[in-house]
Formats: sequence, C-alpha cells, structure tokens
Amino acid sequence: MSAANQQRSPDDELGPDDIAVRIGREELVIRNRYEALSIANDVLIGILFLVGSILFLWESTTDLATWLFIIGSAEFLLRPVIRLARRTHLKRFGPGRDRTDHRGDY
Repeated sequence: MSAANQQRSPDDELGPDDIAVRIGREELVIRNRYEALSIANDVLIGILFLVGSILFLWESTTDLATWLFIIGSAEFLLRPVIRLARRTHLKRFGPGRDRTDHRGDY
C-alpha cells in the first residue's frame, strides 16, 4: 500500500460515533457503533441457536444445547437494551437532532 493510500481523506474523518482500531498498517473504522453492536448481537444469536439446534440431535449433548438456547434467549433481551442505549445517547446531543429512528430495527 502506498503512503498516499494510508492517509485519510476529508471524507474519512471520524465522527463522534465512530470507532477506529489500528491493526498493523491497516485501520478498521466502525461508523455507527450501536448498529454494529446490534448486528454483532444478531449474528451471535444465530450462531447460538444454530449450534444449539445441531446439539439437540444427540442425547449426550442435550444439556449443552439447552444452555446455548438459554444464552441465546438472553441475547434476544439485549436487543432492546442496545436500542434504548442508542436513543438515550442521541437525546444527550440536544433538541436539534432528530430523535426518531429512521434507519431500521436495531
């Protein structure tokens, strides 16, 4: 990668909700941390329920499968907590911001 590619352009400036993580010479930028957290939570829920469903195929792994379903259910409870945290965070910016969520159910 050339030195020109490593420099940020004005469009790449980090906003107040952005998180940048340096990984060697690369940088991972998370633009909307609440949406990213919600997506990661949804992926984790899917993995837990898929693995739990597979483990129910054998009687010897039924206890582990049950625990994965319990953990996955707790993750479902985390979804509204993430949405509430996002809305509470947006309220702190003041009355000029649109407080309604137009971007989706996360």
